[in-house]
Amino acid sequence: MFYFDDEKNVSEYTAMAEGFDGKDLILKLEKYLTPGASVLELGMGPGTDLDILQEKYKATGSDLSEVFLKNYNRIKPDIPLLKLDAVTIDTELRFDCIYSNKVLHHLFREQLELSLKRQFDVVHSGGFILHSFWLGEGSEDFDGLFFQYYSLNELKEVAGKYFKVIDSWIYAEMEPQDSAALILKRV
Repeated sequence: MFYFDDEKNVSEYTAMAEGFDGKDLILKLEKYLTPGASVLELGMGPGTDLDILQEKYKATGSDLSEVFLKNYNRIKPDIPLLKLDAVTIDTELRFDCIYSNKVLHHLFREQLELSLKRQFDVVHSGGFILHSFWLGEGSEDFDGLFFQYYSLNELKEVAGKYFKVIDSWIYAEMEPQDSAALILKRV
C-alpha cells in the first residue's frame, strides 16, 4: 500500500505541513514563466502550492494518492487533477512547466533519473521545471515513507543530463540550509 493511500497518514501530513508552502519558490519561477502558462504540479499533496500556482497559471495538480486527489476535488472540483506516478508520469498532456515541492526525494536515485527523463517528454521545448529537495546524505525510511537526500551538486549533475540548469540555490525551510531548489530549462 502506498503511504498516502492511508487517510490517517494524509491527515497527519496535512496537519504537519500547515503553514508551509512554496510561495517563495513560485516567485522565483515567475522570472521565467509567463502568466497563463500551463503548469503540472507533481505530488500536490493537500494542494497548498496548487492554489498558489492557480493564481497566475493554468495549473493541473497530480498525485499518486487517491486520498489527496479526492480531498482536494471536494473543495475545488473545477481544478484539473491527474493521478500520476512521479516516475512514469503517464499522460499524453504536455505542459510549459513542471513543478514539485519536496516530492522527488521520495524516489530512489534510479527513479529520479527516470522521472527527469520522462519530464523531458512532458514539458514543451523551451519549457521550465522547478523542483525542491531536502539536502543531506544517504536515505531513510520514516514509518514506510522513503527519503533520499542529495547535495546540490548531485542534483545539478543528474538534472543536467536532461536539462539546462538555469538557477539553483540552497535555502532554509525548517533549519538553516536544509533545502535546495533547481530551475531547469528544456532546450
